[in-house]
Amino acid sequence: MAVFAIRDLSFSYPNSADKALDKLNITIAEGEFVTVIGATGSGKSTLLRLLKPELMQNGDLSGEILYRNRPLSELTQRQSACEIGYVAQNPEEQIVTDKVWHELAFTLENLGKKQSEIARSVAETAAYFGITPWYRQDTAALSGGQKQLLNLASAMTAQPDVLILDEPTSQLDPISASRFIETLRKLNRETGVTVIITEHRAEELIPISDRLILLNHGKLVYDDSPKNIAERLTSDSPHLPYLPTASQLFIQSGGKDETPLSVREGRRYLQTHFTPQSGADLSLNPKQESATALELKNVFFRYEKTSPDILNGLSMTVRKGEVFAILGANGCGKSTAASVIAGLRKPLSGTLRLFGKPLKDYKNGTLYKDNLSLLPQDVESVFIRSTVREELKGCEAVLEKLPFDLSPLFDRHPYDLSGGERQLVALCKALSTNPRLLILDEPSKGLDPVSKQRLANLILQLKNDGMTLLIVSHDVSFAALCADRCALFFDGALAATENTADFMNGNRYYTTAASRITRGIFDNAYTVPLAIERMKGGAQ
Repeated sequence: MAVFAIRDLSFSYPNSADKALDKLNITIAEGEFVTVIGATGSGKSTLLRLLKPELMQNGDLSGEILYRNRPLSELTQRQSACEIGYVAQNPEEQIVTDKVWHELAFTLENLGKKQSEIARSVAETAAYFGITPWYRQDTAALSGGQKQLLNLASAMTAQPDVLILDEPTSQLDPISASRFIETLRKLNRETGVTVIITEHRAEELIPISDRLILLNHGKLVYDDSPKNIAERLTSDSPHLPYLPTASQLFIQSGGKDETPLSVREGRRYLQTHFTPQSGADLSLNPKQESATALELKNVFFRYEKTSPDILNGLSMTVRKGEVFAILGANGCGKSTAASVIAGLRKPLSGTLRLFGKPLKDYKNGTLYKDNLSLLPQDVESVFIRSTVREELKGCEAVLEKLPFDLSPLFDRHPYDLSGGERQLVALCKALSTNPRLLILDEPSKGLDPVSKQRLANLILQLKNDGMTLLIVSHDVSFAALCADRCALFFDGALAATENTADFMNGNRYYTTAASRITRGIFDNAYTVPLAIERMKGGAQ
């Protein structure tokens, strides 16, 4: 039975001449695991919000959406709350209570369920999702991964038939994201709930998906099984980067067997068809030393006098003209470090020097004029105008350098943009102050693979122009594309700092899918381009 039948669906935002969705025809069957992929701004989030009546945006809508053979608009609020669960991109957006146990009970309380039913459902849900150890904690004290798992559990307490998720792992570290996706797979297989998810994390999601729906500029490009779509793509297809790394390597190397989707299948393909070989270091890492741009020595920071140290003797040196990436788990203190470096928070002790000058000696706003700029993790905090055009007034010179066309967004409100589009607009504002040191906190959040590559290219261009860049991220694959050195943040300090090749080759978990697939077969093949270069001379 069809859960959703979408017929000739088109949608346009107010004051926009372009269609966010254009004549979509999609049917989603009960119990399917469906992943929606496509470029940033292709209409993925718009489509998902239209499937949840309470989240429908203002705009011009035509066509129809049927839910179980009846118009979705006829669904009551109670039916929607019970039958269609929704998990948003930002873990903070959906949490409305102060305690974990109360958050789990909140939906059922609002539905007027009996106390005995609420107690049973909350207990069962907490046990299923492994929430029992932090059941009585404050929601504010949870890590990003725990908050998103709580959002998922809260959505499932009402036992919905459909679960809709809009980039739920975009703000999670690799390990938390993998656990979250594995929980989704388990829910789908064990409870039969229909899962509809949009996400750029192809490595874990696509191998477990029944179907892929690929959108481009609001139009339906593909609607088929992952294997069938992979077999139809060629090495020059613009949609190839949306597939898992194993599929990309297979297609670009002219593979003839069944297309691999997972790391395990990718390794099997390489081991069968390629001879192990070593080679020169093809990484982007510079060999020469340079002057110091940023230096921290024994920096300590805590939010309250009696709270634990978030920064615990943090010491680091960033060289002029390099791209330095800090990676680590959610809640480990990466963003706190970025805010301290940016002068937004005062450390308890320790020294910070920017271009040889103590940070505290930058007076009267001079720190933020031609010196330092920060792209915050919460990019919404930089928006103060009602349109993108107003936000970017005075940024014309930066817009000319960006490898992105933001002009179609000019007449839209910043809050109406997708997560990836907000990132790009905020980045443009951050660059407008002409900084010598640019701090980017989760810059690839919400970006599709093609946009990530363009952003990485822009970072390399800025580096070549003399800018120093500090990236704070959980996106290991993005750091692999552009960072000269990577550091793993753990227990309030840097546990390891290495050039990118050594970092990716030495780690088992904080590394790329390309590294996992090629390890022991090709040296230093930790990105798709590097792996393809190695594969050219290694075929049997």
